Amino acid sequence: MSPLARYPAWKARRPFRSAPAEPTSGAPIRLVLPAPFARADAVARSVASLRAQTHRNWSLLVAWTDGDPPTKPAGPDPRLSSGNWNPAATLRDLCGDAALFGLLRPGDVLAPEALSLLAHGVAAEAAEMVYADEETGGRTIRPRLKPDWSPDFALVTGYPGAPALVATSFLSALPAEPVGSPEDAALALDLATGAATRVVHIPRILCRREPFAVDLSARASRLDWQLSAVGSPARAVLRHGCLDLHWPHPKPAPLVSVIVPSRDRLDLIARVTEGVLERTDYPALELVIVDNGSTEPTVLALYERLRADPRVRIEPHPHPFNFSAMVNAGAARARGDILVLLNNDVAVLRPDWLDVLVAQAVRPEVGAVGAKLLYEDGRLQHAGVVVGLGGEAGHILRRRPADTPGHLDRLRVAHEVSGVTAACLAVAREKYCAVGGFDAETFPIDFNDIDFCLRLGARGWKTMWTPHAVLSHLESVSRGRPVGAARARFEREAAAFTERWRAVIRHDPFYHPALSLTTFGEELE
Repeated sequence: MSPLARYPAWKARRPFRSAPAEPTSGAPIRLVLPAPFARADAVARSVASLRAQTHRNWSLLVAWTDGDPPTKPAGPDPRLSSGNWNPAATLRDLCGDAALFGLLRPGDVLAPEALSLLAHGVAAEAAEMVYADEETGGRTIRPRLKPDWSPDFALVTGYPGAPALVATSFLSALPAEPVGSPEDAALALDLATGAATRVVHIPRILCRREPFAVDLSARASRLDWQLSAVGSPARAVLRHGCLDLHWPHPKPAPLVSVIVPSRDRLDLIARVTEGVLERTDYPALELVIVDNGSTEPTVLALYERLRADPRVRIEPHPHPFNFSAMVNAGAARARGDILVLLNNDVAVLRPDWLDVLVAQAVRPEVGAVGAKLLYEDGRLQHAGVVVGLGGEAGHILRRRPADTPGHLDRLRVAHEVSGVTAACLAVAREKYCAVGGFDAETFPIDFNDIDFCLRLGARGWKTMWTPHAVLSHLESVSRGRPVGAARARFEREAAAFTERWRAVIRHDPFYHPALSLTTFGEELE
């Protein structure tokens, strides 16, 4: 394994096989490169990489953003043209008659096979958009290893970057709005492609891009305006130095049922109930405690006090321990439109945690929503689950510092993941019921939450993880591996999970195949 910081040495040991050197034709590609005169040298490097492409059917407009441009970039190539950047042009104007369209920055250097592979990706999958990985930097080169299509993440970060191409047939359906500045054009393209459903990711580094400083305040203002223009309830906001989306929950707030499976352990159940009932700023909630045979007098006394609160119900579950069955029993008795599964060993840290989860869970396209969970010592316990990590599924970057940004800064913003833990999981009741809840027969103890998320995904509902709902998962740090009969049960459930989700284990779409599955950090395999 190699840390991302050692990428140059890792890359040198793993040379990529080049595409055939013979020229190829195919779909016409239109590229536009906005640039000031001061970056003419960087433009020349980009042009040189285009001339070396094995895919020959391309054209490039260098759109100068200051002064009168030269007639065309150096050389007699008829595929090259130049002119002033036209703020009144639309994306459709920029596309011309080409089948595929892309924006470049000064200094973008494409691998010789880049356009050929991108064009092939569109043709093979009838895609609306295709993108590949890139590397950035001057003396210090770092990879940008991207997930498969992740539209929420793309909208706030623009992670597809370069190289990327969009089918002009897809763009032709857009309103003919002026692009304004080059930055506005890039953001308009990001917003447009956010609605794409057929997107191909080529997990291969096909571009070197120079570091580029983004004015986040300006991007937030432009994105907020464009979101308003298309009627989106989301608003672009800056949080802790990162651009993110704020999703409001409906008014009036929907009733939330917080379901807590528990047995004995006064220290745990007293803490979590206090956090939900007294330290949570959400106006409409009920607490459903599914009790699996508690006998401790102090716990039973607590239950008697809690029953005096009209928001609380204690539901007995006098059966052998089956976590999935307990969750399903709580859901069956819950009255809320939103269900929030919460372990009894979780502690509330911020009063807005439930607002954040509900705002995501009510979105029509979202299934499960997970929170940022910390160990008692403040390190990361849960930042989303990678299927295949550690064998079947694992928590990415566990036991790292709480402020770990993650690759591509993804832990700073809400984004799509394959699964989240049921230690804190929100989901709309109708979606929970649509997939039959947790599979209590196949996964009574382990893998039930990830299986649930994947079944939601199979129905078209994506799973989101948000860093803005922060809680503490205190007990899990000391949980040991099962032994004896418990170990045999775990192995049975692991085998069933592998059989059911073998394809996702082979490739989690939100985790790059070059990253390690045998460590819990983001290291190069």
